[in-house]
Amino acid sequence: MPLAPRTVDIPRIPKALKFYKVMSYITGTFLLLLVAEMILKYCIDYRTNAFVAPNGMVDPATGDFIFLEPGYEIELFGPQGFLALVPNDTVEAINLSIGILVIHGWLYVVYLFAGFRIWSMMRWSFGKLLIIALGGIIPGLSFVVEHFYAKKVVAFLATQDPTVLQSPTPAKGEAA
Repeated sequence: MPLAPRTVDIPRIPKALKFYKVMSYITGTFLLLLVAEMILKYCIDYRTNAFVAPNGMVDPATGDFIFLEPGYEIELFGPQGFLALVPNDTVEAINLSIGILVIHGWLYVVYLFAGFRIWSMMRWSFGKLLIIALGGIIPGLSFVVEHFYAKKVVAFLATQDPTVLQSPTPAKGEAA
């Protein structure tokens, strides 16, 4: 039998849901930007502007696999203009490609926190937490997961007494 949310958590669920929804959309958008950036970097040859399969070679001296990067990086405020595609490793100003990567990474951490928070308040199974976590890794999944899980939370909140949803819960150490 699934566990129901604790009574003390019910007034906090709407704010947690709103935070989760916002982080889901922001993280999902940055993940799609990251995918576009990876395609530009690894699958478009800057010499021919043709789509190429990512490939590499083995370094004979070390035996290490070297991944060839024939594509573009995104440069911001460089000599090419405000926003430009430049060949890999030729960025002279702000490397927006790295920026997208780093920003998505930190947003994913906040997204995991938001997902953990709604998951723990709703007292869902561990599998749902894994699906939420995959939402920040698989492109487009965060939008789908947010849609269905938010629907479940809203349906649960609709069954609750409106006075319970609006009553502020005291923080630990505060008088009720």
